Amino acid sequence: MRRRRGFVQIAILHLLKEESMHGYRIMKELEERADGFYSASAGTVYPALQELVEQDMIDLEPASVKKTYFIKENGKKRLEEFKKRREGDFWSEWKARLVWQSSEEAIQLKSVMEAWETELRKAVKQARQEPEKSGKLVTLLEEMTELLKKDNGGGK
Repeated sequence: MRRRRGFVQIAILHLLKEESMHGYRIMKELEERADGFYSASAGTVYPALQELVEQDMIDLEPASVKKTYFIKENGKKRLEEFKKRREGDFWSEWKARLVWQSSEEAIQLKSVMEAWETELRKAVKQARQEPEKSGKLVTLLEEMTELLKKDNGGGK
């Protein structure tokens, strides 16, 4: 699976809404607000910053000596859209998500999901080679989807 930076991007937008910052300070602020449950890396933060610039949500302060980023109107709109879909304090949710990701349950779930994804890819490849197996695979995936919806209160 492709690693997503969406939640980090939202965190960056929240920081930049408070004040303009350079990349290193953004990394330090993310770590501080996570109370030790997140170690920001340049390999995550700087690509997220670049994507936000490309999406016209942030930009660089023109007169700044360091590369200092500021939030633009599109970034503020994205924060408003995000807020409409969520309840509660963003930073509390940020920390709770990071605590969960460090938990034994999350680590075990990730391992099982990776194994499942590997087997699914093999099954899809086999279905391409033997099209008569496609129907069985589709049925299995539909059944799994329905079970997950049922377990999650009807998919809500």
